[in-house]
Amino acid sequence: MTQTVFGVIGADGRTMGGTGTARLALSVSELRRAAWTCSLGSALEYYDFALYSLASALVFGPLFFPSASEVTSLIASFATYFVGFAVRPVGGIIFGTLGDRIGRKRVLLITVTLMGLASTGIGLIPTYQTIGIWAPVLLVAARMLQGLGAGAEQAGAAVMMTEYAPLGQRGFYASLPFLGIQIGTIIAAMVYCSLLFGVTDITHSWVWRVPFLVSA
Repeated sequence: MTQTVFGVIGADGRTMGGTGTARLALSVSELRRAAWTCSLGSALEYYDFALYSLASALVFGPLFFPSASEVTSLIASFATYFVGFAVRPVGGIIFGTLGDRIGRKRVLLITVTLMGLASTGIGLIPTYQTIGIWAPVLLVAARMLQGLGAGAEQAGAAVMMTEYAPLGQRGFYASLPFLGIQIGTIIAAMVYCSLLFGVTDITHSWVWRVPFLVSA
């Protein structure tokens, strides 16, 4: 016997919340697949998002914001780190609305792709010494794209799991993407630590680019 659970589906065939909607029967395997997909997507998104925080503390200051003062370079680097958090709510609103129109799953695929492209781009940006002011400009632009993708993923994955989850278990399933966020953050720290272990001069090494390029 195949056990089924129930999510919510609108008249147009897209999952949605609210009243006046039909119930969608999902098998346990389908629900588990949705849970794994949303959690893994969140982990991938925030692996990329957390990489920037580590790089902004270690390498972005001297490479993209050179200054006579190391403190000034570090402050400028962390300012761009903040930009990603500033645009996260915007990403949630934009892609949340888009998810209502074209479906959560499609939007989540878009946001994962957006984050991957932005993070890979960061790994490819030449430094200030090579292209001058365009280096920090491109870095800020990529960070903004990261923020949009992260905000969209966090909101979209939680809503999608709430819509798919059976009654009485929505809180549990909605929490799974947030578990993925923490896992992705931990993985980013482990990857950066392992790659840079033993590297004496990070700013003159290409190794810091590897974690970002892996996002491809």
